[in-house]
Amino acid sequence: MCETREEWLQNVTGHMAGWYADLGYPLPKVRIAIGFPSTGRRGRRIGECWDQGASADSTFEIYIRPDLAEPEEVAAVLGHELVHAAVGLECGHKGPFRKVAVAIRLEGKMTATVAGPAFLAAVAPILAAVGPLPHARLALGQSSGPKKQKARLLKAECQHQECGYNVRVTKKWVMDIGAPHCPAHGEMAVDGLDDDEEEENGGDE
Repeated sequence: MCETREEWLQNVTGHMAGWYADLGYPLPKVRIAIGFPSTGRRGRRIGECWDQGASADSTFEIYIRPDLAEPEEVAAVLGHELVHAAVGLECGHKGPFRKVAVAIRLEGKMTATVAGPAFLAAVAPILAAVGPLPHARLALGQSSGPKKQKARLLKAECQHQECGYNVRVTKKWVMDIGAPHCPAHGEMAVDGLDDDEEEENGGDE
């Protein structure tokens, strides 16, 4: 029984390796993890394969979203990303990619393959041998992670060279009423009025 998600993914990969080798595309060195792809938690990408050229030790890196938890679904995403590693990312989703993806029984649009009945039947003995996936679905809608600030404060500074007087004010008040005034020198300059979006207090994208 696997103790970590990564161990489970590597074991499933080991069992799948023969599929790719039999098709003339043996798997290269690959590292796999549960984690958000480069599009972040709000992106629609469920898996991602990074080329070995981006790795300091020439290893393909695969990431599978943490809000996936069904072993069959995770295995199907893993199978798709392993096709990328096997044939090379330069193929995109055409040519050799399509050939191998169809051969390992993935179905649907090549940019978003799914596990059809034939894939599920082929992967069932692998999942039985590897055991349960030690992972629980991450409910993104209930995240306790960083929250967007409801009202970002802008800095307003006195324009008089030797004054140094400054205050914080919301963009709404500046737009509705106007910039604050220094008690000694009048209207102040407000930084950040040209920003189109509020900043996030942290984030993962």
